[in-house]
Amino acid sequence: MTLALFLVDALPPGPAFTLDGPEGRHAAAVRRLRAGEELLVSDGRGAVARCAVVAAGKDSLDLTVAERWDEPPPRPRVVVVQALVKGDRGELAVELATEAGADVIVPWRAARCVARWDDGPRGEKALAKWRATAREAAKQARRAWVPEVPEPVGLAELAELVRASELGVVLEADRATRLAELALPESGDLVLVVGPEGGVAPEEIQALEQAGGRAVRLGPTVLRTSTAAAVALGALGALTARWR
Repeated sequence: MTLALFLVDALPPGPAFTLDGPEGRHAAAVRRLRAGEELLVSDGRGAVARCAVVAAGKDSLDLTVAERWDEPPPRPRVVVVQALVKGDRGELAVELATEAGADVIVPWRAARCVARWDDGPRGEKALAKWRATAREAAKQARRAWVPEVPEPVGLAELAELVRASELGVVLEADRATRLAELALPESGDLVLVVGPEGGVAPEEIQALEQAGGRAVRLGPTVLRTSTAAAVALGALGALTARWR
């Protein structure tokens, strides 16, 4: 069985340390790890340690480090731009995209979004949920890299992201060109834009194409906005060196 992974702000140096706080409590009280069992500890930025439990407390574990390594970030880096989604489908989109390997997940205030993140406490709460979802999904997927979830962007900021990338891809079901037909970059940023349930507005597609983006379809079926990024990430894993 794959070892459980726990996230810390910084991986402690030295041959031994104590895992405490929320992660230590989860490992000791929920997962009930005991002396002799092993686990992984990561800082979410590529550093990983395989550790053995020496002693288990009520809400902490004393660990010895058996092995350390650094996992390089995938290439190309995939920046998922996810349109805001009403209800828990936004968090589902973040969860699936994280498990499928997204490196950055950017919330997008698209024109046809039903959901609106207002500036202030409500918007901050929604963003915090996306960030917490990405962190938990990275743990579930045993990922050494936790996706960054920055502040939401509008069309102008998104166009700048596309312009600065190696390739910007806008998923749109009515396009003739398929994702698999594109020449994909080997490094740098690949920006993957997923619109809301109503699709990306024509003026948004025009602005992103003027910034150098390509509007393409993913496959023969129409996907929900909450699943499109994950399916596209699977395709990109096979079409690029990300999974090799």
